[in-house]
Amino acid sequence: MMEHSGPLNGVKVLDLSTIVAGGTATSLMADFGAEVIKVERPTGGDPLRNWGPFVDGVSLWWKVHSRNKKSVTLDLRLPQGQNILKELAAQADLMVEGFRPDTLEGWGLGPDDLFRVNSRLVVVRFSGFGQTGPYRDRAGFGTIAECMSGMIGMTGFPDTPPVLPPVPMADEVAGTFGALSAMMALYHRDALGGKSGQVIDMSLFEPLFRLCIPHVTIYDLLNIVRERVGNDFPDAAPRNLYKTGDGHWLGLSATSQSTWEVLVKAMGLTELLADPRFKDNASRMAHRQELNRELQEWIGARPLETVMETIVPAGGVVGPVYDMAQIVEDPHYQAREDILEIDDPELGRTRMVGVVPKFSETPGRVSHAGPRLGEHNIQVYGSWLGYDEEKLRSLSEEKVI
Repeated sequence: MMEHSGPLNGVKVLDLSTIVAGGTATSLMADFGAEVIKVERPTGGDPLRNWGPFVDGVSLWWKVHSRNKKSVTLDLRLPQGQNILKELAAQADLMVEGFRPDTLEGWGLGPDDLFRVNSRLVVVRFSGFGQTGPYRDRAGFGTIAECMSGMIGMTGFPDTPPVLPPVPMADEVAGTFGALSAMMALYHRDALGGKSGQVIDMSLFEPLFRLCIPHVTIYDLLNIVRERVGNDFPDAAPRNLYKTGDGHWLGLSATSQSTWEVLVKAMGLTELLADPRFKDNASRMAHRQELNRELQEWIGARPLETVMETIVPAGGVVGPVYDMAQIVEDPHYQAREDILEIDDPELGRTRMVGVVPKFSETPGRVSHAGPRLGEHNIQVYGSWLGYDEEKLRSLSEEKVI
C-alpha cells in the first residue's frame, strides 16, 4: 500500500468511533498524512459499512468516509482486547471515540486508564450531549443535535414545517470541530511545551450551536427569537433563490451596499438605486418582498446563461443551484481537483470528493478508499506491537481480533 506524507505525517491516530462524527475528524486528518488506525469490532465492523447505497455489497459511504485509513479488528469487551488497546494507545498521539459516556470507563479504557500508559495521549470524545450535564446519558444522534441546536428551528419557510438537512450535518460539523480541536491539543502538547495530553469533550449539538453566531445575544438584548424566513437572510438583503426563464434556479447575494450597486447596474435596473425602498440595507430589509419581486421579474425573463453572462463579468455575486451531475462536469471543480479518480480493488475505477483545503507545500491526497474489515491486522499489529503470525492466529481463534 502506498503511504503518503503531508502536514500530519508521523501523527498516529486510533479511531474507535462509529458512523460519521468521529470518522469525519479522522478522515480529514488521514487526508493530510496522519496514520489512522480504524479499530472495529470483529463481527460486522463499523455500522457505517451497512449504510447504502452499495455496489456489489460494498457501502459507498464507507469507501469515501474511511479512505486513507487502516482497519484492524479488536473486541474491546474482552480483557485481552482491552490490554491490546492499551498497547496501541501507548504508541498513539491521538485517540478518537464515540461511545456513550462511561462506556470506556466500564472497560477500564477511560482517559485516566490510558494516561497511565501514555501521558501524552490526546483523547477526543464524541457523544450526543457531551460528557457532563443532565442529558449526558441520553442517546443522541445527529438529527436530534440538529433539532436542539437552534439551527433547524430557523430552517424552512414560514408556512412550512422546519426542514432537516439532507446530509448528517451535525455529525460532519462536529467532526470538523473535532479535527480542529485535536490539532489545537497537539499544538499545545508539542509546540508550546505542554508535554501532556488532554481530553476533548465534543458533543454533536454544540458545534452547530456555535455556528448560530449572534442569536443568543439577539435574543438576550432584543428579545428576538429567529424564525423561519425561507431563502432570505434575516439581517441583509437581497439574498435568495430565483428561477430563471428556462427553469433553472440561481442563488444571488448582494448583502453589502457596494455589491447591491454593482448588481443593479449590471442588470440595467439603475432606477432601483434612487428608489427610497431600496436605498440602504435597512430599507431593503423592510421591503424585502418587493425587492424579491423586482429581481425575480428580471431573472425570470432570461435564461440562466444570459443571467450569468450579464451579472458575473460586472462583479455580481450569483451562481446556479447545482446537482451532483452538474458538479462533476463543472470545469472549475475539475481544475481544482475537487473530484478525484482512484483505483479500488472492490469498486474498480471510481470518483470521489477531493481533498479540502489546498496546501501549497504539504498537500493532502487520497491513497486508497475505505479498507476491508481487518485488512491491516497483520501490518498494524506487527509493526506497532511486534505480534507474529502465530500470535495473530491465536487472537483470531479466540475472537479477540
